[in-house]
Amino acid sequence: MKIGLLFVGQGAQYSGMGKSLYENSKVAKEVFDKAGDQIKEWCFNSSAETLKLTHVTQPSIYTVSMAAYQAFCEAISKSDNLACDSIKIAGVAGFSLGEYSALTAAGIIENTERGLAIVKKRGELMFNAGRDENGNQKGGMSAAFGRRQDILRCVDEARENGILEGVNFNSKIQIVVAGDKDALGRFKQIATTSKIKVIPLNVSTAFHSPMMAPAAESIRQILLTSDLKMPKTKVYCNITGEDMFDGKEIDSEKLSEYVADIMAKQARSPIYWQETMENMARDGIEVFIEMGPGNVLSGLVRKTLSEVTILNVEDIESLDKTIKTLTELASN
Repeated sequence: MKIGLLFVGQGAQYSGMGKSLYENSKVAKEVFDKAGDQIKEWCFNSSAETLKLTHVTQPSIYTVSMAAYQAFCEAISKSDNLACDSIKIAGVAGFSLGEYSALTAAGIIENTERGLAIVKKRGELMFNAGRDENGNQKGGMSAAFGRRQDILRCVDEARENGILEGVNFNSKIQIVVAGDKDALGRFKQIATTSKIKVIPLNVSTAFHSPMMAPAAESIRQILLTSDLKMPKTKVYCNITGEDMFDGKEIDSEKLSEYVADIMAKQARSPIYWQETMENMARDGIEVFIEMGPGNVLSGLVRKTLSEVTILNVEDIESLDKTIKTLTELASN
């Protein structure tokens, strides 16, 4: 049985996320304790407005996602059902910020402490890139529902001299658009006239757009010095939807440079999530497990793929349900 793990990105956050895992899983508690009291406070008790801030959101979601992943791995290892031996992690993918969780789960980022240090710096860099000289938010993101070609036509019409791009290609009928505030306003007017539904997203700037260019090179430099390792499993890449290392022979000495280049580009480039899910299924992955707060990615899998099993781990209840379902599937 081939399993694909999916790691969530920004927008999935909510107050109280991860607390159930912290209280019921020893390994999850260790992840939170190493992350520190500030992140625990953000995850367990912060307001929605605080959790929306990029430099808060990114390390908080990364911590919850890795706590969920560690709790999942421990639960699988402790299972006394021999059928669990057939469970194989065949690939990982992470949505935007979640790609750093995926890199950690794949062993490219050596441990959660190093991953959290990288994500903290990334969050600060992207937060600053999305603010003007007075500290005000410059841009945002909206989800648009309709045919891809129709949405992109509206984007082109609304852009004018501003920043506006289709940045998250989530499913056949959903694209997230990012840009400056004025351009987003024009887009909503034009799209609504074209009977395209537009919903503003609870994020603090225009991620994966040219607005993030100032952060990209600094992210690259951070990863160049992060002692990255060869992957233990396939990692499906945001900017292509394909296995990051497919057909490539990367010397271990060049690995950090290779990954750093990709992840710097990721910060300012579109995410091809629909293609990612389709390629994972093409490679034989039949069970998708979402790690971290919420179930947004599970919903996107459901809209994109048929005849696959979709599970998630965000608290102790969903963890128990996931392990039970995997045991049943492996026994059949």
